[in-house]
Amino acid sequence: MLARAKINLALHITGQRADGYHMLHSLVAFADVGDDVSVKPAETDRLTVSGPFKSAVPPLEDNGLLMALKCARGWRVDAAASGPLALHLTKNLPVASGIGGGSADMAALIRLLTSGRALTDRERDHLLALGADVPMCLAEKAAIIGGVGEEIEPVSLPPTPCVLVNPGVAVSTPAVFKALTSRNNPPLPNWPAPDSFSGLVDYLAATRNDLMDAAIVLAPQVSECLSALADAPFARMSGSGATCFALMENERDAAQLAADVHKARPGWWAQATKLG
Repeated sequence: MLARAKINLALHITGQRADGYHMLHSLVAFADVGDDVSVKPAETDRLTVSGPFKSAVPPLEDNGLLMALKCARGWRVDAAASGPLALHLTKNLPVASGIGGGSADMAALIRLLTSGRALTDRERDHLLALGADVPMCLAEKAAIIGGVGEEIEPVSLPPTPCVLVNPGVAVSTPAVFKALTSRNNPPLPNWPAPDSFSGLVDYLAATRNDLMDAAIVLAPQVSECLSALADAPFARMSGSGATCFALMENERDAAQLAADVHKARPGWWAQATKLG
């Protein structure tokens, strides 16, 4: 099952709760590229990994996939999923990169083990314990996100070609939040439901990623990424970084930009994709 990359087109940090969780207001979209998760019966639970970023994936006992597996089993899924399983992860997305890879993997596993059925309120509450991005990755639809990640308001986006670029550096999300200098910022502007590329870009121009300055302090390569995308109609960092995205008017231009980045920075990950 495809675990699509999650892109924060805008990310406003609007407060912090007493328990330490940050309040956010974010516009998210999902790309047509991602990791892949599969399962089959086995004698014991185990995880195998392939793909270009397999070396960065921790073993099952230290992996969020084990938490997702235990969580789904507690929801009394089909008997076949209650027994030991061999999990296989094709890791196509860079890790700790601001595009929800680990959360998307957990969400994909939960979809597999629950056959995509709707979750109960109690089950949805458990999702936040797996990570703030997991509920939105389970929904896997463009949305305005509020609260600490549990408030999901689906929205429609025009199909938008996009280029994702990562400079090959992992960024710790807790470290980025710790480095924030402001945690009480204005929310997103009202959503105008743009039906065109130019309308979406105009809306995003009035928004921010409140994590970007802190991420650049920890990973200056983010600035290099943004410079590489400077000629795009719109570019920004996603999530807590270091992956940046560029929105393009057509797929041809997106493919050309990804090729240009590959040529100029062969050690970087650059992928043309589409948001929808």
